[in-house]
Amino acid sequence: MTVLEEMGSRAREAAKSLAVAGALKDKALYAMADALEQHEDELLAQNELDLAAAREAGMTESLLDRLALSPARIQGMADGIRQVAAQEDPIGSIISGSVRPNGMRIRRVRVPLGVIGIIYEARPNVTADAAALCLKAGNAVILRGGKEAIHSNTAILDCMAAAACAAGLPSGAMQLVRDTSRASSLEMMNLTGYLDVLIPRGGAGLIRSVVENAHVPVIETGVGNCHLYVDDSADLQMAASILYNGKTSRPSVCNALEKVLVHEAVAEAFLPVMAEQLAQKQVELRCCPRSEEILTRHGFAVVPASEEDWPREFLDYILGVRVVRDIDEAMSHIAAYSSGHSECIVTGSYAHANAFTAGVDAAAVYVNCSTRFTDGGELGLGAEIGISTQKLHARGPMGVCELTSSKFIIEGDGQVRV
Repeated sequence: MTVLEEMGSRAREAAKSLAVAGALKDKALYAMADALEQHEDELLAQNELDLAAAREAGMTESLLDRLALSPARIQGMADGIRQVAAQEDPIGSIISGSVRPNGMRIRRVRVPLGVIGIIYEARPNVTADAAALCLKAGNAVILRGGKEAIHSNTAILDCMAAAACAAGLPSGAMQLVRDTSRASSLEMMNLTGYLDVLIPRGGAGLIRSVVENAHVPVIETGVGNCHLYVDDSADLQMAASILYNGKTSRPSVCNALEKVLVHEAVAEAFLPVMAEQLAQKQVELRCCPRSEEILTRHGFAVVPASEEDWPREFLDYILGVRVVRDIDEAMSHIAAYSSGHSECIVTGSYAHANAFTAGVDAAAVYVNCSTRFTDGGELGLGAEIGISTQKLHARGPMGVCELTSSKFIIEGDGQVRV
């Protein structure tokens, strides 16, 4: 039996207890949150080892930001776990119920998925968020982070697991794969008989690899090629503010804006204002010919966009810019290039807002507010396991309920089928 198979066996055994753990799960979650705070110095020291190696390897500033921990981020991780603990336990809740004409009583109730595997990249907070959400939903979890964050992930998992065990949860409830080689990743994708579902969380390459190679069922999450469309009736100051927030507040995350589409009627007025604001963060503008002509004439340095830029998730201080004829061309562009994550329209037209929300196919569609709100906490779900961009089982921010399945409970008085 391989190391991963042994982990899978322990997880399956733990899942039996977690499915009926009830309030014990919350006791463990609060203990895990306390443990993160108590081990802050150790977590920061281990994170610094990861950051030093990443800098030496030439990691970009935006990706270093994803990797970095700070006292505030550790506090945020602990607070997120407490928010998950405070939520209502989904397990056993009744989704629907009915009584058949023959008197049989039918209930459909929530149950855990079982054992969840999560493969993710250089964001140590995912270790805490994922473990907390899986446990709250009664699942055991096997985590495999990237090599860039191995010291951070190990420290986070070890202190949380010790706290959970001390609170009474089984030792196999949460486990971390310490081998960050490609071989361990491929083995995990094929851990049938142990994993009930596999969730990749990271960039396009990781997600594509999991989808193409896994034999375990996969919930596909979040490449975010997110668009903002500035309509001809838009409040241009509002549009500039939303764009600045969506692009620059944290460009390395999946809900950051990557493209702006501007109605030709407001392009002359909007583009220079937009460019001046984004210049504060030295955002590189990759432009279509029309937007390039306007911005160059106003003295801004831009880069011509290539066809490969339109479907690309930059995760950096880079923005694709295109002038469009109208809302229909904007929606056609989004349909051609969107990753189905988050899309936004800024408009003063009720009809255009309705047309956009009805016609754009994405997990989250915004009217006059930033795509940066596509987040479990911001949408009232607490922490989230990721943003599902598929349409089966779960879509959008995946909170506790999205980590459950259901079963039918049928009660009778001797009924038989004729």
